[in-house]
Amino acid sequence: MHVSQGRSAGLGLALASALTFGSSGVAAKPLIEAGLDPLQVTWLRAAGAALLLLPVAWHHRSLLVRRPALLVGFGLLAVAGVQACYFAAISRIPVGVALLIEYLGPALLLGWVRFVQRRPVSRAAAVGVALAVGGLACVVELWAGLSFDALGLLLGLGAACCQVGYFLLSDHGGDDAEPVDPLGVVAYGLLIGTLVLTVIARPWGTDWSVLGGRADLNGTGVPAALLLLWVVVVSTVVAYLTGVLAVRHLSPPVAGVVACLEAVVATVLAWVLLGERLSAPQVLGGLVVLSGAFIAQTSAPRRAPAAPVAGSPPAAADGAQGPASPAGRLASGDGGRAGAGAVPEGDTELSEGSQTT
Repeated sequence: MHVSQGRSAGLGLALASALTFGSSGVAAKPLIEAGLDPLQVTWLRAAGAALLLLPVAWHHRSLLVRRPALLVGFGLLAVAGVQACYFAAISRIPVGVALLIEYLGPALLLGWVRFVQRRPVSRAAAVGVALAVGGLACVVELWAGLSFDALGLLLGLGAACCQVGYFLLSDHGGDDAEPVDPLGVVAYGLLIGTLVLTVIARPWGTDWSVLGGRADLNGTGVPAALLLLWVVVVSTVVAYLTGVLAVRHLSPPVAGVVACLEAVVATVLAWVLLGERLSAPQVLGGLVVLSGAFIAQTSAPRRAPAAPVAGSPPAAADGAQGPASPAGRLASGDGGRAGAGAVPEGDTELSEGSQTT
């Protein structure tokens, strides 16, 4: 019961994050077509969200002393790194190719868990990643824009690696005796990311008059300031917060696979709101990505922490080491959040495999 509720909550948050992140392109593209540079839009997005969360950052100022490395890492990788590498990549290679490479992040994450941490990876998560990557290749129509540029591919891979950092850092601190508030992490991450992006985007050259006018949204004039407000509040603040919470309820590998839906959401919204048509392979690819996300989410959470029983001896092995670490939960897809009463791992895997959502 608790396991199912925890998974449902995590899946709902992951879907909300994919929806809100995926909506950013539809709102940002009219701003870019109105005269803003893509990097300037990225800076406005991060800076606006950071300004909005300044009171939150002040409230959680103790994090600067308690977890400075976590905040700096989140700002550099999850905010500035992903954005800068991706936009630099699309300046050299097709957007679809760059998007596919960036969303190799979940596959790289499983590789990190399996070969660097030397921990087993759930079969459901592995199959989900394989399906998601294959489906994304169809969504972005990879075959329509193949061109080899070594630096562009490396930059795309850099965005994927930064995405891995986003999922790992989102999970970090959730199991501490005094858990790190995800809202504080997001607030300081955006502040630090904005400082880094300021150097890259050079916003002092922005044509601010664009924000006072209207932007074209598939033939409809929409206030540019309203589009920017959507990007800041919904596609950044809400998206990052729900994404961090989703990782803590599920696990980095599983949340990463569900996050692949962002590309599908972006493509569908572009079809509906921008008039960009979808081909049959794109529709098929979207269904494959959905299948991969569905399969992957069945692996989380797989095992609940054992509740202490009066008069029973201390648990051996893992139980003697205290709460499960984030690294330990990466291997099995265990959210470590729900339920009490341990079940042998083999039995848990069988029961989880038979559950439906």
